Amino acid sequence: MEQKLMLILIIVGVTLFAVVIVVFLLFYCCRKKTVAAEFTKDVEASFECKEKEGIDKEDLIRFQGAEDLSVHDILEAPGEVIGKSSYGTLYRANLMSTNSLALLRFLRPACTLRMKEVLPIIEFLGSIRHPNLVPLCAFYAGPRGEKLMVHPFYRLGNLAQLIRDGNGEAHRWPIIYRISIGIAKALTYLHLGLEKPIIHGNLKSKNILLDRHYQPYLSDFGLHLLLNPTAGQQMLEASEAEGYKAPELIKMKDASEESDVFSFGIILLELLTGKEPIDENPTPDQDYHLPNVIRAAILDDQITELYHPDIILSQSKDQRAVTKDRVLRLFQLSMACCSPSPSLRPDAKQILSKLEELGK
Repeated sequence: MEQKLMLILIIVGVTLFAVVIVVFLLFYCCRKKTVAAEFTKDVEASFECKEKEGIDKEDLIRFQGAEDLSVHDILEAPGEVIGKSSYGTLYRANLMSTNSLALLRFLRPACTLRMKEVLPIIEFLGSIRHPNLVPLCAFYAGPRGEKLMVHPFYRLGNLAQLIRDGNGEAHRWPIIYRISIGIAKALTYLHLGLEKPIIHGNLKSKNILLDRHYQPYLSDFGLHLLLNPTAGQQMLEASEAEGYKAPELIKMKDASEESDVFSFGIILLELLTGKEPIDENPTPDQDYHLPNVIRAAILDDQITELYHPDIILSQSKDQRAVTKDRVLRLFQLSMACCSPSPSLRPDAKQILSKLEELGK
């Protein structure tokens, strides 16, 4: 009897020991998975920190002219939407701390590159300063991947508004010339003045901002560098719909210096004619975008009759002949820029040289 009892106790003991071992093994395995998950999470967190390396604790990079700007200034600024696109939204914001206006560009997270790819580009764009380029003053990276670019605000709006709103200043030769040569200087600097040239890729009158002296400032340069391929292509397609896309981009995806020059030629034609860059009902044989009235007049060799009459009428009688000659030469330059063949278009430096000759 005692032997039987001893046997039962041994069996129970072994069983309990086995259960303890199994429980321990299960606990160990679960704990191992938890530690692995926590380790992975820590690695991911440290990777995110590395991605944001160069951004201070407020997730704000400041550049020249915005040294005192804070995250609070940006996020708490009263503002209104002044433009939207598939990749972002523009706001006019009132910075309360300085009682000044700023242009805020919110980039949709789904349309942009990852932070570790964005940061070097932002540092590069923030270093660029030119009298006819809209500077990048600051860049904010939010906790949910949102990205916000801060620029100065120009009260006169953009060139498209000036042309369409019936402002008489838009038809004065001195204003047309000032805007034309300012854009040319900005484009020459982007193409030739930097160690790493920048192709604009979205040059249009809406992206040319004006101060109260009608000095032009080219915006949106380098923006395509921050976008993922899909969003970048959508930006090009929007440019095509508005009449600024060079004909070769129908077959090629990437913009070039030559396609920027084509877009600049369209802007010159806008300035001279006051007309939209594309017809609502283009003809089937239209191989590149120009208003039909311009195309017809070119075929009839009547280019001197295309400019807005106020350009000449705004001059004194003695000045009209000189202005008419300058307008003709500017038309010829714009048409050279709009050549269907990229190889026949002048480059930015040649354009600037010809414009400088017009001012003599």
